[in-house]
Amino acid sequence: MADLTHFDGQGAAHMVDVSEKAITSRIAEAVGHIKMAQETYDIIVENRAKKGDVLGVARLAGIMGAKKTSDLIPLCHPLPISKVAIELIPDPTLPGVRIHATVKTTGQTGVEMEALSAVSITALTIY
Repeated sequence: MADLTHFDGQGAAHMVDVSEKAITSRIAEAVGHIKMAQETYDIIVENRAKKGDVLGVARLAGIMGAKKTSDLIPLCHPLPISKVAIELIPDPTLPGVRIHATVKTTGQTGVEMEALSAVSITALTIY
């Protein structure tokens, strides 16, 4: 197994130095889902929630979550995100919602954590 990059030789956590890495186009995708009671699912897909558009608000929260990842996850580099797209697919077989996030940047490190944060925050907001 490869060495963990966020720990030095003494085991202390540190932020990885990416200054020597090439600036390239980066993209990451993450998926997840949230299950719920059938009654809750019906309320959400029929847009009958008392607080309004659950899926619309969740999509915005997921985008915001991706943008705030470096504030939430220790040692995560702040990145200039160029795109966050969140697809929400109601799935009656769960019942629940499937979440697919795509995040893009041009930089020296990837946006995997941002994509995972987007899915997580979206699911938490739906809940």
